[in-house]
Amino acid sequence: MPSITNIAAYRFARLEDLKNLRSHLLSQCKAWGLKGTILLSIEGINLFVAGGSSEIDALVAELKAIPGLEALTPKFSESEEQPFSRMLVRIKKEIIAFGVEGIEPGVKTSPKLQARDLKQWLDEGRPVTLLDTRNDYEVKLGTFRGAKVLEIDHFKKFPDAVRRLPEEMKQTPVVMFCTGGIRCEKAGPFMEREGFQQIFQLDGGILKYFEEVGGAHYDGECFVFDHRVGVDPALQETGSALCFACQTPLNEEEQRDVRFVVDVSCPYCYKNSEEKMAANIAMRHAAIKKYTTPLPGSVPYLNERPLNIPEQYDGCTLLESLAGIFPHVSAKTWSDILARGGYLTVNREIASAKRIVRAGDRYLRITEGLVEPEINSNIRILHEDEAMVVLEKPAPLPMHPSGRFNRNTLQFILNQVYAPQKVHAAHRIDANTTGLVVCTRTRHFAKILQTQFTIGQVEKTYLARVQGHPPGDDFCCDIPISLEAGPAGAREADPKNGLTARTTFRVLHRFADGSTLLEAHPMTGRTNQIRVHLWKLGFPICGDATYLPNNLCGDPQTLPIDAAPLCLHSWKVTFRHPSTNTPLTFEASRPSWAG
Repeated sequence: MPSITNIAAYRFARLEDLKNLRSHLLSQCKAWGLKGTILLSIEGINLFVAGGSSEIDALVAELKAIPGLEALTPKFSESEEQPFSRMLVRIKKEIIAFGVEGIEPGVKTSPKLQARDLKQWLDEGRPVTLLDTRNDYEVKLGTFRGAKVLEIDHFKKFPDAVRRLPEEMKQTPVVMFCTGGIRCEKAGPFMEREGFQQIFQLDGGILKYFEEVGGAHYDGECFVFDHRVGVDPALQETGSALCFACQTPLNEEEQRDVRFVVDVSCPYCYKNSEEKMAANIAMRHAAIKKYTTPLPGSVPYLNERPLNIPEQYDGCTLLESLAGIFPHVSAKTWSDILARGGYLTVNREIASAKRIVRAGDRYLRITEGLVEPEINSNIRILHEDEAMVVLEKPAPLPMHPSGRFNRNTLQFILNQVYAPQKVHAAHRIDANTTGLVVCTRTRHFAKILQTQFTIGQVEKTYLARVQGHPPGDDFCCDIPISLEAGPAGAREADPKNGLTARTTFRVLHRFADGSTLLEAHPMTGRTNQIRVHLWKLGFPICGDATYLPNNLCGDPQTLPIDAAPLCLHSWKVTFRHPSTNTPLTFEASRPSWAG
């Protein structure tokens, strides 16, 4: 048997001393063991409360004793369980949010039509428009037969929806209705102000209609704003439920749908794995745009970059160590940096050029007001799951902090987008190279995937446009490559002491301008491998500012954003998923220079 009494009531009236009234009502309701929500405003009161019958009666008596609320008329219903989890009394600007100035239901409302009169009109077939003022998710559970639905998701959108109604409706009878009548108290005067001549509001709304005449001319049930979700024309709780994820009301048939999972999804918000990934990727792209507008390194900042002294420089001066660690930077440049106090000790003391260093010492490179060169931030994510991220890197964009770049790097940007999680690149491509980059989302998956790259289990295919026409369509290069960078910062062929390196090539197209499009397959993963091999074979890559024709070396730094592109593109990659071990192949879009 039902043991809980539910009341819904509202009244537009001028209320005063709201803070004290709130405190008093909250204290009384808690003492009576009642639960629900009471909204207070200078324009009136709106409430949904449930509890024992006698306690509810006590609350109604308490409310009617408040000046202006003497005519408060609650609507009663019964339920077997308490539909609310706590008792709230809140002060609001409006007891029903509408957002239109000058509408005062406490002063003027539209004519009210009683439930029995509306039933008679409908029985007689009178020409009348029934206008549902409720939100679309409420209408879903049921409405009057033939009613006009505005398809809004918030009452504040009602005014714009009214302005889109046919002009001829302004001359015909319109009966508006809502759950309990409160929205119509504001909707009616607004429609009259918009020029509608014959506006009526259903007194007491759908709930009062059910109470007085049942479900005549009404299809379905009525959505209510508590744990019952819906009530039938007998005002009894139905079997409807509310989706935890999207708050859509669901009838019993919809709850039997396999896409309905309690607290997870329903047929209206369910997404398969591909849809979920697409939604996540869209969110990531929005975040990338947010964190790169403006570019993070374009705002001057204080940069501190650590330096650990290698064992081989133990006992050397700091100047000698820097010149040896960074051979592509002149000793005079380092001397000037140190003279300006550019390096600090771990105790934040200025380190002089003549300071004797020890292996393992840690110093901080200090740069004030640092502004980094501009980069291309058009990072496009192709795949994302719980283990990894596959993206297409633009150029110029360094992958990690180095040289002139700290914040304008792929790693820094991804750290902002995926915070607090930090993604780990499983391999590297040059700052000036475009195309696929595979990252992992935990150290565990990083170890698994990086191992595949290290031992040659990953198939990589690059596109390269080179200067000259190779004589054959298929060729390879296995010249060893130096472990360390040369004086100019570039890698060199080192047949005696270099690391084993092998790359195969296939001609895709020979262009009339003397260049050739190649497909390159690096069998090993040495730094600058494809670029060095093609350079040594006499076919340097177009746009390469480091590996120039005739075995000359140029500037190894990241290209300016307006420079001609390096025509090297990480095109395809095949590997095994670090979690499922499933073979995967990804392909990036072809760059314009590939023809």
